[in-house]
Amino acid sequence: MGQKDKFDPLYRALVDGLINARKARGLTQADVAARMGTDQSHISKFERYERRLDVVDFIRYCRAIEADAPDVLRHLIDDRNDLS
Repeated sequence: MGQKDKFDPLYRALVDGLINARKARGLTQADVAARMGTDQSHISKFERYERRLDVVDFIRYCRAIEADAPDVLRHLIDDRNDLS
């Protein structure tokens, strides 16, 4: 499987939504990293699909961008009728 095929389209939609929410709030990757207690390269790798975001980092990322994690997932599920 090639790099582009590594992640499911639904996962990519989740990441893309988080990136868009971060940018809409005027936050940089460095801002998010500081709020999460990590470094900017950690955020960059996840946003470029080089590393998978686990559930704990998902929650921390949502908190860092002041997004409600359950709401983020609810919108993703509501927007995607075909989760298979």
